Amino acid sequence: MQTLRSAIKTRKRKSEDINSRGNSPKECCYCTAEWDQLGGVYYSEGVNSNAEDPKDVVNVVYIDRSGNRIPIKAQVGDSVLYLAHKHGIELEGACEASLACSTCHVYVKSEYFDKLPESEEREDDMLDMAPMLQENSRLGCQIILTPELDGIELTLPKVTRNFYVDGHVPAPH
Repeated sequence: MQTLRSAIKTRKRKSEDINSRGNSPKECCYCTAEWDQLGGVYYSEGVNSNAEDPKDVVNVVYIDRSGNRIPIKAQVGDSVLYLAHKHGIELEGACEASLACSTCHVYVKSEYFDKLPESEEREDDMLDMAPMLQENSRLGCQIILTPELDGIELTLPKVTRNFYVDGHVPAPH
């Protein structure tokens, strides 16, 4: 029996171990952020308007549940989930990136969706449980920013369902 997520997939799977992409909180989470008062843009630690190497800067726009656009300047290697936590964006991530829930579910703007590595079966299994699943659905904990994703727009779904621990919301670190 084919799952919903498998049914909407149109591309061939690429086998890739998520750990090989550096998806560790210690590796991809910069635990401080600065707010540019003039430009209204968040910057990841070590990134500012005078970044030494602009190819390491990735512009990300989160669109929250109210439709507000939140622009952030991130670094290559940042995880979408931990970047959201770092900047106070309500992207839950109840399982803390262990692929045990779907609370970091996001919609990826179509022009960037095909630039992402193919989702793995474990991610697809979690997405099958996500309410309001769409063809462009991905888990934020599995999206690691690369230079090709500069300008990516990520929309938060109106609702999420926490299967991991009912009511558990991890504190950003």
